[in-house]
Amino acid sequence: MSDYLTSHRLFYDAVETGDADLMASLWVDDADTSCVHPGATPLRGTAQVLRSWTVLMANVGYIQFFLTDVEVTTFPRGADEPTTAVVSCTENILSGEGLSAEAFSGGKLVCTSILVKEPGGWKFWSRHASPIAELHIEDEDSA
Repeated sequence: MSDYLTSHRLFYDAVETGDADLMASLWVDDADTSCVHPGATPLRGTAQVLRSWTVLMANVGYIQFFLTDVEVTTFPRGADEPTTAVVSCTENILSGEGLSAEAFSGGKLVCTSILVKEPGGWKFWSRHASPIAELHIEDEDSA
């Protein structure tokens, strides 16, 4: 895992393919790592984080992520060899069970991930995802 964007993409590959070993290889092994799933309380520690992803992956028949609005900030700022990367993006998600069109649904989340450079490459330190509310406001003229 030579760079932070490769590690970031591998995270989504792990979820899409249900690869718990790949997922485990992407996280720093530390009691202070954290993950916040949409609508859930924060999880602390690599064991809790990985357990949550294993359960999620085991209970999703099909999931695919289309990432948009990807932005990266590295620290120390301006460094030739950064040690921390903050990646934010919009996750456009397609998921479902079965093969019929009615079995699929979609959603959007905004996600921020913090990756740190470890001796073995870039690893996740923290991840937080929240749903994007789509507000439908009627125009006063059409009401």
